[in-house]
Amino acid sequence: MAETLLEVARDPKHLGADIGFFSILHTWGQNLLFHPHVHCVIPGGGLSPDHRYWIRPQYPFFLPVKVLGKVFRGKFVHGLRLAFYGKRLIFAGQIQHLSESNNFSSFLRTLFREDWVVYAKPAFGGPEQVVRYLGRYTHRVAISNHRLVSFDGKDVTFRWRDYAHGNKQKKMTVSTEEFIRRFLLHVLPRGFVRIRHFGFMANSQRSALLDVCRRLLQMTPVVLSDACADNTSRLCPTCRAPMIVIERLKPAEVVWRFVSQCFADTS
Repeated sequence: MAETLLEVARDPKHLGADIGFFSILHTWGQNLLFHPHVHCVIPGGGLSPDHRYWIRPQYPFFLPVKVLGKVFRGKFVHGLRLAFYGKRLIFAGQIQHLSESNNFSSFLRTLFREDWVVYAKPAFGGPEQVVRYLGRYTHRVAISNHRLVSFDGKDVTFRWRDYAHGNKQKKMTVSTEEFIRRFLLHVLPRGFVRIRHFGFMANSQRSALLDVCRRLLQMTPVVLSDACADNTSRLCPTCRAPMIVIERLKPAEVVWRFVSQCFADTS
């Protein structure tokens, strides 16, 4: 998806700019089944190729979603084809027949018969609301404790919202094995990065290009406090933004809080 956004945004027919954004991978739905999808948060515009001015969208909202859908479909199918011929796909059960080259090619052709939908909308409420929302949303696991209703030694019951039927809250009961299977579907491989940055927000050029963006948009420069300027250990090693100390804990306090939380989770 990142390549699609960068490519379409660079096209002078659509925006003609270098954009920046970050994406967040989610793999679950409310029922814990596998539902991989990516959320992208993108500023409404981008830098001109020479970085001399800020380009605003010519469409009602950012980029044409139908164009994004077609480009993404082409790139996704191309990736599937490369993975197939690179022997990196495994077919089992009802799709075992796709391991044959002719069957796989026929399947790929069917993917072009449907429109692929890329959903885009303006930020709800404003940037502050977006930041607050993402702060709660980005680091969640597939299910939190408050949605767990009961466990009788055999089955697990949990709450979920049925978005397909009026966003109604329901309860679902599954066997212990099925609950664990669903939960483990969303455990990412070691070293896999769930939040990624692209364009002028990429780690390699973020500091310099964000300053350019702020200047072109006539935003107030970010000024570090004297304490942060004098003590680099209080800057985030990744984004170099000031880190705020909320509380300092002694080793014994850390152990006590950990033990207390374990007892609270099992009570």
